[in-house]
Amino acid sequence: MNTLPFSLCAEGAIIRARFVDRPNQFVIRCRREDDDRLVSAFLPNPGRMWELLFPGVLLSIQHEPGKPGRSTSYTVLAVERDGSPIVLHTQRANALVRQLLDAGCIEPLRDTHVVRSEVTVANSRFDFLLDQRSTGKLFLEVKSTTLYGNGVAMFPDAVTERGRKHLNGLIELQQTGVNAAVLFLVHAPGVRWFMPDFHTDLAFSQTLVRAHDNGVRILPAAVEWDQGLCLAKPVRILEIPWAHVRREAHDRGGYLFIMRLSRDRRLRVGGLESRLFPKGYYVYVGSAMANLSARLARHQRLRKRPHWHIDYLRAAATEVIAVPIRSSVRIECELGRALESVSTNACSGFGSSDCGCDSHLFSMPGNPLHDARFHHVLQRFRMRHPDPAAAVDSP
Repeated sequence: MNTLPFSLCAEGAIIRARFVDRPNQFVIRCRREDDDRLVSAFLPNPGRMWELLFPGVLLSIQHEPGKPGRSTSYTVLAVERDGSPIVLHTQRANALVRQLLDAGCIEPLRDTHVVRSEVTVANSRFDFLLDQRSTGKLFLEVKSTTLYGNGVAMFPDAVTERGRKHLNGLIELQQTGVNAAVLFLVHAPGVRWFMPDFHTDLAFSQTLVRAHDNGVRILPAAVEWDQGLCLAKPVRILEIPWAHVRREAHDRGGYLFIMRLSRDRRLRVGGLESRLFPKGYYVYVGSAMANLSARLARHQRLRKRPHWHIDYLRAAATEVIAVPIRSSVRIECELGRALESVSTNACSGFGSSDCGCDSHLFSMPGNPLHDARFHHVLQRFRMRHPDPAAAVDSP
């Protein structure tokens, strides 16, 4: 079977629109391409999607009037990245999984049938209860994944306490002799590997490793969509480099610290001469090969005794965002050189007194989270290919 007769928009026409902004987690504003109207649309996805939702990117939306409890009659279905639609609608993604299971299109689950959906066990609710001919009852939780780059897909793109709760529930089932699995539905073309995003949510990632060790099946299934939002290719099961994940999923590595100055500020930074910092965005590169989370928490606090150069600039910043890049090796200087290539200016001598770099602070023309070049740098370091020498397990 090369395609599955499943369309994400079977009940309505696709409307093309250009992303404008995201006023809150579940609403975006976009401009329709057919009549240039500015409309608000419901976004059924709680993820950050920093690397997808840039101003002007092409969206597929649908008109759904009469939805109860909704302030908008439009719904976001997908966003285009490098010419490929990436599905954002998590509820319809679950409906796809049901069809894939019924059609036997997910190889490790071909001998199953769905007993029922939305099954509550103790304090957890799972997406499916399956019956597998070879092993019997199987509880299955589904997670929709849109974060990918360099051939690697990752989940989650934001901290998910709910996701960790689901994993712990699956572990408890497995420990009592009931089979359990989690399916990551990966909406990404050309990916080979799947890993938990230990940069973003270390606790979830370490829980996923524990789930694997306790016998919970981890199934990353990649799907691709055509321009009509129909399934374009057969489902592929991705490799999980467990040895790589075990080595890297620790609280250490490098980080980027994004700061915004709302006005020009002249500051004395430690032993450096007083200098003018024009208003705008700055990105600081640092590292902490132990207790990375504590280092970032300290940087974010305002009340502290200044110690590092960044402390002086942090005191003047009106907005701050910490971006950890967990790694078993020191990447600070390499990361700084990569960031310099997409920055406006390097602040000479800032944060680099203990290495040979000219600077570890870089100014940006706008918010770097809205700049595709910044995300290319971020993906290069966050989504490194697994060590070829590391053992790779397939589900």
